[in-house]
Amino acid sequence: MSTPGRASISKHKDDKVTGLRLDVDARGNASWVFRYKSPVTAKERYMGLGAASDVGLEAAREAAQAARALIAKSIDPIEHRIAERAAEKVAAAGSVTFRDYAEGYVTRFEKSWKNAKHCQQWKNSLKTYVYLLIGSTPVRDIDTTGVMTVLTPIWNIKPETASRVRGRIEMILTAAKAEGLRTGDNPAAWRERIKPLLPSKRKVRKVQHHPVLPYRLLPKFMASLCADQSDSSLLLQFIILTAARYNEGALADHSEIGPDFSALLAPSVAEAVRKLWTIPGLRMKGDRANKPHVVPLTAAALKVIETARERYGSKGLIFPGMRRGKPISDVSLAKAIARQADVKATTHGFRSTFRDWAGDMTSFPREVCEQALAHAIEDETEAAYRRSDALAKRRRLMDEWAAYCTSERR
Repeated sequence: MSTPGRASISKHKDDKVTGLRLDVDARGNASWVFRYKSPVTAKERYMGLGAASDVGLEAAREAAQAARALIAKSIDPIEHRIAERAAEKVAAAGSVTFRDYAEGYVTRFEKSWKNAKHCQQWKNSLKTYVYLLIGSTPVRDIDTTGVMTVLTPIWNIKPETASRVRGRIEMILTAAKAEGLRTGDNPAAWRERIKPLLPSKRKVRKVQHHPVLPYRLLPKFMASLCADQSDSSLLLQFIILTAARYNEGALADHSEIGPDFSALLAPSVAEAVRKLWTIPGLRMKGDRANKPHVVPLTAAALKVIETARERYGSKGLIFPGMRRGKPISDVSLAKAIARQADVKATTHGFRSTFRDWAGDMTSFPREVCEQALAHAIEDETEAAYRRSDALAKRRRLMDEWAAYCTSERR
C-alpha cells in the first residue's frame, strides 16, 4: 500500500501488531513506524521506532505493544516519550554545576557582547559574588533561596552591582532551562521572585554624582579650551557640544557622520546642509543598548570635526589617540579639564552641566532634553512623542547650547 505523492516509499504492515509497519524508501533505507490515534487529541499520529538496521522485528513489536498499553491508559505515546527524555536530561544535569554552565554561557556569548570590558565585568561579578556561594550547586537545583544567598549581602551596600548580578543569574538560568537542564519558573526573576523580598534599588542606592562644572562658568571654560591646541582639548570640545558620553565621543568614526535627509526639504540652504551623528547601538549604555542614537550636529560641532580631519584625515576614528586604532584616553581629557578649570570637574559631569543649563535657561520640554542625553523614558506616551517629533526640537536645543558654549569667544 502506498500514500499518494509518496510512491517512492513502500509500506509493509506487520501481521501481528496492529499499527506497526516497516517503511522502505527508494534507496532501501528501512525504518519502523507505529501508527495510532492519539487518546488525547483523537488525531492520527506516527511514532518512529528506529531504523531496521538498529531495531529488529521483535524489538519493534515490543515497542509498539508498549505504546498500545499507554494508549489504553489514555496516554499519548509520543508525548510520554518526550516527557521521559526531558526528565532524563534534567536528571543528567545533576552533574552540571552552576559554575560549569555559567562559564560555558559566557564563552558562548562573549564574542557578541559590545566590548571586552563588558565581558570582563560578567566574569568578575560571577567569580566575586556568585561562584563561592552557589557555584557548586547543580544548575537544576538553583532556587530563590540560593539567589537570595548571593544578593542579600550586597544589595544594600552595592545595589547597582547586585542588580546586575541578579540579571546575569536570571539570563544564565533561562538559557539552562531552554537547554532542558532545569524546569519550572526562574528563581532569579525580578517581579515574580526577588522584588517581594528586597527593598527597591532606588531606596538603597547611594548616588555618587560626577563633579560638575557649573554652567555659568562654561563659556569661559570653553574659550580657554578652544585656545588649547591639544588633541584631548579637541575631543573634549566635541563631547561638550554634543552632550555625549566619553565612550560615545572617543570612539566616534567618520562613517557615523551623515546628512540629515529630512532637512533637505527645509526652505533655507543653511538648514539643508545640516548633518547628523548616528551613534551605533553597541556603544550606547543601559536601556539604550543596541539602539542607535542620533545627534543633530551644530555648526560648532562640525567645525571641530573639520579641524580633526585636517589633523588626522577623514577615515577611521575622528579623534585618534597616540596608539594606532585607539582613542584618546579619558585620563587625557581629565588633564585637559584640570588645565582650564579652577574647580573640580569630570568629562561625564558636562552632561549634567548641559542638563542643568537646559532646565534653568531654556523652555524646551523635559523629554527633549532627556532625549538629547539619550536617557530612557519610561512613559510610553512621552516616548512615542519623542520618537516622532523631537529631532527638530533637539536641533534647535543643540543650536542654543552651542551658542551658549561659545558666547565668551564672541
